[in-house]
Amino acid sequence: MKVRHIVLGLLSISVIAPIFLYTDRVGSFVNPSSSRRDFLDDVSAFETSTALKEPIGVVYSDHSTVTREHKSARVLSATDEERQQQQLSNPIRQVIDRAPPGLTTALDSHPNASDISAIELEQQPTQPSGKIVQEHSDNKHDRLTEPADAQVRHLKDQLIRAKLYLSLSAIKNNPHVTRELRLRVKEVTRALGDATKDSDLPKNAVDKLKAMDQSLEKGKQIQDDCAAVVKKLRAMLHSSEEQLRVHKKQTMFLTQLTAKTLPKGLHCLPLRLTTEYYTLNSSQQNFPNQQKLEDPRLYHYALFSDNILAAAVVVNSTISHAKHPSDHVFHIVTDKLNYAAMRMWFLSNPPGKATIQVQNIEEFTWLNSSYSPVLKQLGSPSMIDYYFRAHRASSDSNLKFRNPKYLSILNHLRFYLPEIFPKLNKVLFLDDDIVVQKDLTGLWSLDLKGNVNGAVETCGESFHRFDRYLNFSNPLISKNFDPHACGWAYGMNIFDLAEWRRQSITEVYHRWQRLNRDRQLWKLGTLPPGLITFWKRTYSLDKSWHVLGLGYNPNVNQREIDRAAVIHYNGNLKPWLEIGIPKYKIYWAKYVDYETVYLRECNINP
Repeated sequence: MKVRHIVLGLLSISVIAPIFLYTDRVGSFVNPSSSRRDFLDDVSAFETSTALKEPIGVVYSDHSTVTREHKSARVLSATDEERQQQQLSNPIRQVIDRAPPGLTTALDSHPNASDISAIELEQQPTQPSGKIVQEHSDNKHDRLTEPADAQVRHLKDQLIRAKLYLSLSAIKNNPHVTRELRLRVKEVTRALGDATKDSDLPKNAVDKLKAMDQSLEKGKQIQDDCAAVVKKLRAMLHSSEEQLRVHKKQTMFLTQLTAKTLPKGLHCLPLRLTTEYYTLNSSQQNFPNQQKLEDPRLYHYALFSDNILAAAVVVNSTISHAKHPSDHVFHIVTDKLNYAAMRMWFLSNPPGKATIQVQNIEEFTWLNSSYSPVLKQLGSPSMIDYYFRAHRASSDSNLKFRNPKYLSILNHLRFYLPEIFPKLNKVLFLDDDIVVQKDLTGLWSLDLKGNVNGAVETCGESFHRFDRYLNFSNPLISKNFDPHACGWAYGMNIFDLAEWRRQSITEVYHRWQRLNRDRQLWKLGTLPPGLITFWKRTYSLDKSWHVLGLGYNPNVNQREIDRAAVIHYNGNLKPWLEIGIPKYKIYWAKYVDYETVYLRECNINP
């Protein structure tokens, strides 16, 4: 009897429980708001946890010829270590990771790409089928937000794939496919032209793209040697890297050449002005207010330049923002070649009530090789050989080390300010590639705290520290200076000439120049000896006084530019050159009167 009850109990459980469970599930469908989501989650969990084989499917993209084959994963239980080992031992995947986008597309579209995908799937768990819908939705969203050069990139990828196929032996042995691919390459190249975005492409570009897709598909069916594809991709990658290196070197050389070549208009201008100057009588060749030149109560500027238009912009921009223009005195020193032209420019374009002095460096008879070590070095045969002999150009990796402008004594005249202005106590030194945006008179009232040089530090960027400019492998440098010390900028510097004389700064400069006669301490220009000469004698100014980088960096912070008292076009991309950065040229050009007769005659335009 007891056995009978037990059997009946088991029977009721086996029959009634499934019915109850079934009706409960039906109730879930009837009330979807309460448990429909739970049911779908259970299904997804079931699909994820069960090692079901996913059917082969092909997902087509409207804007791509690449197909993705989803195959069943052969090994789903691989450990993390096994996956890493498989990835490291897979040469194909290594090439894909290093290859540019075009080469990656070429490899993915290869007939054996499915094997590569299979290897990838062995290293990843099977993707739930529910996620395919989400992926398709994401692809649709991506198509709506495609970049403006999507088709241009696609065409370039096609060219790379076509060239890859044409280099493979299996394609070469098929004359029909070879001819067809070569024809497609010509068509796509012609359609692509110089286009940088899709809107630049001709109307038939889409037809050419589709035709190339069909030809590439034929080539993919013929070529089935994956090892040959990998080998060729590696060769193409190496060739591309080598071409990039060569092009970078050529670009650097041509940029340097362009930056140091005088534009035709700027060559015409001094010739035209010089001719005009010598038509004046002696009384017309003099500037007014010459009694102010040695008045220490006024604001004195030192500007050493052979570029007439650049010097004019410095003066014009400074006076435009000066509160009392009549208190400002500009001392311009130029070379013998441009002396008459510089005087003629400012005689015909006087800067309002400000005072102008133009001097010829040849008149500084005290500045000779017996007094100045750098002048002696600049005229030495070894120095000329260093800067001008092409057979030694490979000795320095940086071409700007070999810029002949460093042979100009004008570049080194900044170290002789007390000799040039013996009766002045403070002078503001300005480079000729700057633009003044605010009144600068506040600099004269600054307390430099016993320092000689007031300058803006540049160590916010790591490459502007002492080890960038000085040779710390030399014990003379390593024992006396800190390689991580913060550098500062030339271009706008307030100099205390009284303190300069008291500390004999010019003699410090001479001593280090004599030690560097073989260029073992530094090689480049005037900043390295400036860092040495004014070591622990430089007062740090607020960065808003002087913002640099407009001659090489297109991403200077706009807020910093707007707040700056002085903006500096340091670098090769000067605003008076065609290679200047366009968005920065406007700050410079607004201080040039292009309607001036001399500029129109020399065809100098904005």
